Amino acid sequence: MSRISLVTSTAIALLGVTALSSNSVAQEKTLKQQIQGPWSLVSCNNTNEKGEKQAFCANPRGILILAGNGNYASTTIAAGRKSAEAPGVADNFGTWSVNEADKTLIRRFVGAIDPANEGKDVKLNISLNGEEMRLTGDFRGHIDSTYRRFK
Repeated sequence: MSRISLVTSTAIALLGVTALSSNSVAQEKTLKQQIQGPWSLVSCNNTNEKGEKQAFCANPRGILILAGNGNYASTTIAAGRKSAEAPGVADNFGTWSVNEADKTLIRRFVGAIDPANEGKDVKLNISLNGEEMRLTGDFRGHIDSTYRRFK
């Protein structure tokens, strides 16, 4: 093999390795990118300050939307309520961010069905398992909710 062919072959091989490396880096997503989007509530095991299960976790239905612009909306409703005044609703919206280092979601309540929550931050641990996300942490009790990504 001539020297020119060897140099050309080596250059082509290096370009190929560089291209593969940049593709794999481009395919890796940040935690924020991974959790962005709409999620459907799968389970809710939240408790209040007294350790009692939250009313909205009784046969719950819910959605969490983490928009790419840093805004979020969350609704959890207990199924089987008899009236609009019955306990069993947790609604809030606000802003969100992710701490990539400690794998936490920080939500700031801008508006909430419970006005005592407005202006407060809640920091939740994020655990991803395929298309499911579990959020746990402490805020006026204990939060332990699991969501499944909408398809």
